[in-house]
Amino acid sequence: MIIVQDKLVSDELVEEHFVCNLQACKGACCWEGDAGAPLEDAELPVLDAIFDTIKPFLSPAGIQAIEKQGKYLKYGEDEEWGTPLIDKGPCAYMTLNAAGIAQCGIEQAWRAGVTDFQKPVSCHLYPIRVEKNEETGFEALNYHRWKICSAACELGEKEQVPVYRFVRDAIIRKYGPDFYEELDGAATFMKSAG
Repeated sequence: MIIVQDKLVSDELVEEHFVCNLQACKGACCWEGDAGAPLEDAELPVLDAIFDTIKPFLSPAGIQAIEKQGKYLKYGEDEEWGTPLIDKGPCAYMTLNAAGIAQCGIEQAWRAGVTDFQKPVSCHLYPIRVEKNEETGFEALNYHRWKICSAACELGEKEQVPVYRFVRDAIIRKYGPDFYEELDGAATFMKSAG
């Protein structure tokens, strides 16, 4: 484990490699699994506020699911917030491009310049998952392995891109540039010492 500021960072974020290979997986992380994308409490009012703005970027089935279930709902025993699903399948905010690759409708709206919210930070950070203890405020950044991402692991290995570098922008978005620089420095030290 690496301690960066007050966060625990798994060594795997430095040691393992990852680069999304959308040609291979088609964005399966947007439709696989039994729950929607995890959401932070601060993201809930944002989704409420931007829904009408992003609606033109969503699929009809996604809009219907959101209007029926809500813009977010609670999942699991821990009742954590997540995005709604279409018929227990794809994320309701997911769309498909002409090549059949999943895209985030929220991110498409962001790319078009109609919202300043890019997408849920959990999606932006993937394959990093943040585990938080609400009582202590403690956070741990862990590498989430999922068989649907095997092509991403292979491409990351081929290109020699560590997990933390692949999600550089997301880490900076969530924790700031100083955090990323400290993590990068610790990673460089680990590699030189190893």
